[in-house]
Amino acid sequence: MSPLDISLADLIARLDEELPGANELTRISEARLRAQTLSDLGDQLIDHYVSKAKQVGASWTEIGDAIGVSKQAAQQRHAPGPFERYTNLNRHSIVLAQEAARTHKHDSIGTEHLLLGLLGEPKGLAYEVLVAKTESEQRIRDAIEEALPPAGEKALRGHIPFRPESKEAIDQARRAAADLGHDWVGTEHTLLGLIRVEESPAARILRDLGFTPDELQEAVEAGIANRLAGRGK
Repeated sequence: MSPLDISLADLIARLDEELPGANELTRISEARLRAQTLSDLGDQLIDHYVSKAKQVGASWTEIGDAIGVSKQAAQQRHAPGPFERYTNLNRHSIVLAQEAARTHKHDSIGTEHLLLGLLGEPKGLAYEVLVAKTESEQRIRDAIEEALPPAGEKALRGHIPFRPESKEAIDQARRAAADLGHDWVGTEHTLLGLIRVEESPAARILRDLGFTPDELQEAVEAGIANRLAGRGK
C-alpha cells in the first residue's frame, strides 16, 4: 500500500467494478482520465504546502530544492494563481469540472461543467444549497446534461482551457467572497459567481431550477452562518 493507503489493486478493482461490460480499450481511456485526475490532485497537494512554506518565509530556492526542481521551475509551477484562496473542496470541484469536460470530450470548460463540479463535491455548501432547493440531485444533473454541448470525437489530453464565461464566473466567485468579507473562496462563492454571469449556461440552468440571484445570495449567507455556528458548539 502507498502512504495514502491506496493501492494499484484498489484502483483496478474500482474501475473494473464501475465498467463491467467495457472492453480493454475503453478501460485504457478511462484509466488515463483517472490518472490525470490523480495527477491534478497531487499538484494541488503540493500547491497547498508550497503556500504554507511561503507563509513562513521559505524562499523559492528552498522550495525548489524540496521539490527537486530549480527555483525558476518551482516558481513557474506553484506561484499563486487564480485559485490561491480556494478551499480544498472548491479546488476539487474545479478538478471535477475539468474531468467532466474531458469525459464528454469537450475542448473547453464551460459554466455547466463548473456546476457539475459543484455537484460532485457533496461536502460543499454549494451542493447543500442546490439540493435543499430542488430536493433532487438527479434533477439538477438532468438539467445540466440537457444543456451540455454534443460530445466531441476525442477526449483531450492534459490541460483543458476555460471558456470566457467560465473565467468570468471564477472572477465573480472571488468578488462574491470579497463582498461577504471572506478570505476564502468556497464552493458557495463559485455558485454565486455562476449565477452572476447572467447569459451563461449555468445561470440559465439555475434560473430554470427556480433560483434567483437574491434568493441564492440569502441561502448562501444563511448556510455559511449555520456552518460557522456549528463550529462554535
